[in-house]
Amino acid sequence: MSENTNIRILVADDHKLFRSGVISLLENEPEIFVVGEAENGEQLINFYSELKPDVVLIDISMPFLTGTEALKEIQKEDPDVKALFVSMHDTEEYIYFALKHNAAGLISKNIMKGELIYAIKTAYEGKQYFGQNWPEERLQEIMVRFEYLTGKNPNNPSLTPREREILKHIGYGLTSQEIATKLKLSKRTIDSHRAHIMKKLGVSGLTELIKYAVKYIQMDKID
Repeated sequence: MSENTNIRILVADDHKLFRSGVISLLENEPEIFVVGEAENGEQLINFYSELKPDVVLIDISMPFLTGTEALKEIQKEDPDVKALFVSMHDTEEYIYFALKHNAAGLISKNIMKGELIYAIKTAYEGKQYFGQNWPEERLQEIMVRFEYLTGKNPNNPSLTPREREILKHIGYGLTSQEIATKLKLSKRTIDSHRAHIMKKLGVSGLTELIKYAVKYIQMDKID
């Protein structure tokens, strides 16, 4: 990066205290200049069009439009937008959605100043940053596994709509009998579906299946 480079940043988060904290951290950085701040997804879209920042810091959860919804709209006008998602959560399902939406990365709101600056510079250079706990091989593994789980991996037999429905009920803690009653099916049918789900996901026990099911529900909520 050139010594004279100025990276223009737009910060989007519905909490003013967080926006102010980020701006305060960055204000004395010679290569980084905050050009604006947005408190919701709609403002983010408008400000991005007006300000044309180099990198955008986007909270995943915002009112009116979520961070992912706003990014989708921005990408229609600028497919090369460099967006870093920020969240209190950096679990696998959040990582997956950042990858799915072609974000430059996802960083925790508890990130230290030095790492925040490194993440911004990495995004500016056209690379991705998800933190030291997420090397490239883990990111690829997450992408393959969740694409498979959601039925979007064309290279593997995906879960059927009925299997995904049952998987959700498993994630909410329902037994096979309770699911059977809810869906007006026999317990034997539910057990058969559950066996197929476990085989497709490559899990060998109920505990691991429930873990997958809970992640699937969480993914549904943040998409």
